[in-house]
Amino acid sequence: MTSDIEPIPGDVADQTLPISEESRVNVATQWQLMWWKFRKHRLAMLGGVVTILIYLVTIFVEFLAPFPPVSFAAKYTYAPPQPLHLFEETENGLKFAPYVNGYKVEIEQAALRRVFTVDPEAKHYVGLLVNGAPYKLLGILPTDVHLLGPKEPDAPMYLLGADKLGRDVFSRLLYGTRISMSIGLVGVALSFLLGILLGGISGYYGGTIDNVIQRVIEFIRSIPTIPLWLGLAAALPSDWPPLRIYFGITIILSFIGWTELARVVRGRFLALRTEDFVLASRLEGSSEMRIIWKHMVPSFMSHIIASLTLAIPGMILAETSLSFLGLGLRPPIVSWGVLLQEAQNIRAVATAPWLLVPGAAVVIAVLALNFLGDGLRDAADPYR
Repeated sequence: MTSDIEPIPGDVADQTLPISEESRVNVATQWQLMWWKFRKHRLAMLGGVVTILIYLVTIFVEFLAPFPPVSFAAKYTYAPPQPLHLFEETENGLKFAPYVNGYKVEIEQAALRRVFTVDPEAKHYVGLLVNGAPYKLLGILPTDVHLLGPKEPDAPMYLLGADKLGRDVFSRLLYGTRISMSIGLVGVALSFLLGILLGGISGYYGGTIDNVIQRVIEFIRSIPTIPLWLGLAAALPSDWPPLRIYFGITIILSFIGWTELARVVRGRFLALRTEDFVLASRLEGSSEMRIIWKHMVPSFMSHIIASLTLAIPGMILAETSLSFLGLGLRPPIVSWGVLLQEAQNIRAVATAPWLLVPGAAVVIAVLALNFLGDGLRDAADPYR
């Protein structure tokens, strides 16, 4: 026998969808809740996409860069940027034929120097997947295919202009992305280990060990940051090879950057060490290191990930600042800070303002990582 009674609006029968949605939230894991909340943060999603694209550039930089970072042409010193035209006008309409215009060279009588202007009549065609300088893709596969490059071997192609030696700023910018972004990851990874290890020991054991570690943290944080960076970076021998300098700068940045994370970890450990699951692990005979790494750290791993994401921009800015001042990475290593060294000269900036483009790359990377970190931090506690 069927009932003819219609459901009353607002009755329980009308609330099937909200109830199922609530049940779905109640049984969701912490990572699912984080993702659901994170994807509602539009700036964080945008920052995540930009961050992924930047790190893809670091992986495939040899393929994406038209020229090697050391390739130069002295006759194109401080050549201005050439706009890339995708279509060419023909009798039959527009045709997809990428090209850049050539240069006209004039001698400025007052300063007796060459002045480049883009010649709209001269055209140098640009090809996709062209053969160029050989390299090893991912450090393994030997090839000479580049995503973009001039079809004529000696044709000039400076999409972002040239520097004082006639090197392509666009190619060097891409190569600098690898160093500047990787030093942030390596530095944060070392800070991650030091912060969790020392902060965890401080909060878990307390007492004298806690006092000693906290006094060390307070001493490091009491020293002015910039003079400390400059002093430690200046202590590196000038005759060190570039790779050793790279790791030296990374260790210096990590030595300074672990203190903030250690304090956060200490505070969480002080609150967690009396929880029931920690006491249960002790009664089961688990070792103290197992309790710390298998039970206590995963309980607030989402917060740690958000903190690490926000720490990477600080590492990038620190490396850029040290390299800009001449106390960080040095040529022939190519980083954003090294590239900005050429913009220290007012005359060079007035003559070639495109040398400031690496500064824009720093701003974009830092903003993207900050947006991503803000979204992860907000999503770290989805119940709130």
